[in-house]
Amino acid sequence: MTTGFFFDERCFWHSGGNYALTLPVGDFVQPLAAGGLPESPETKRRLKNLMDVTGLSAELDLRSAPAATREALERVHPASLLDRFKEMSDASGGELGLRTPFGKGGYEVAALSAGLATEAVRAVATGELQNAYALSRPPGHHCLPDWPNGFCLLANIAIAIETAQAAGLTKRVAVLDWDVHHGNGTEAIFYGRDDVLTISLHQEKNYPLDTGDLEHRGKGAGLGHNINIPLPPGAGHNSYLHAMEAIALPALAAFKPDIIIVACGYDASAFDPLSRMLATADTFRQMTHQVKQAAEQLCDGKLVLVHEGGYSEAYVPFCGHATIEALSGSAIPAPDPMAASLNTRQPNARVEAFFATLIDEMAEFFAKPAQDG
Repeated sequence: MTTGFFFDERCFWHSGGNYALTLPVGDFVQPLAAGGLPESPETKRRLKNLMDVTGLSAELDLRSAPAATREALERVHPASLLDRFKEMSDASGGELGLRTPFGKGGYEVAALSAGLATEAVRAVATGELQNAYALSRPPGHHCLPDWPNGFCLLANIAIAIETAQAAGLTKRVAVLDWDVHHGNGTEAIFYGRDDVLTISLHQEKNYPLDTGDLEHRGKGAGLGHNINIPLPPGAGHNSYLHAMEAIALPALAAFKPDIIIVACGYDASAFDPLSRMLATADTFRQMTHQVKQAAEQLCDGKLVLVHEGGYSEAYVPFCGHATIEALSGSAIPAPDPMAASLNTRQPNARVEAFFATLIDEMAEFFAKPAQDG
């Protein structure tokens, strides 16, 4: 079976407000020459362009999808929020929550983004595809049920999970979030549940500032089913792979999911304007190999990657291409033009040893019985 790639040109047309990075223009904040939010269509469009140019696209099952239905959205989001979102979208757009601007028609684009994730999960859960990648935009992992947040207007992955579970396609779902920012929305939605394991590997105290702590492990039935792996800035390639091996992969193995979903952000890369983590294209390739192997061992290879953040227009395409090479098993490369430079910039041996010790201490923490947090 092949790897599915779900995308739609309309998702590239989602528009934001007048920002300079994450700062609203005004007072002493000047507009940037490029304009707008860092969450722009170009990182995603250039990824797809690169895949077309190398020939990788031709090896994938390229698909679009219908927008997520109102019924599907209401499994996660209250009707009052959806009504307000639709009303503003039909008028001229606006902003809901924090840093979530959208233009006219933003509701429909966000529902389509959720629909791409939902259809990717359906196709893999039913065995129609072995695995899949959803180029969803706008992203979703920061969105709370009643409060859009951090460029995220709807909780794409949560909507996809609830839809698949409601249809009886899957019961136990693991979400591995390697976006550089804490997956607070996905965490909040499933925090009290034991049928969804949420793992977030993120830069400590990046965004949001008040979530993502090690001690937050779930509550009630969900106690022990939420894992946060907060890494200090500068962790680098080997630290990410070690965190996967020491914490994330054992947690997946213990949970025994029916399907694994990755919240796939590329904003841990060394060139991202919103992080300081020094990951490379090969970091994402190797993490994809790791989780793909876990999926083959645990759930018949059922694996879906859903695009989240990543704000370097020049470098995200190489990270994404490396990821999709690994996901599909393709031998078509897009050589990383910055590989030699980034390998040189990785942490030195002493710093890397510190990060390894820190990660090992986290692994010991998770080996202990969880307490409500």
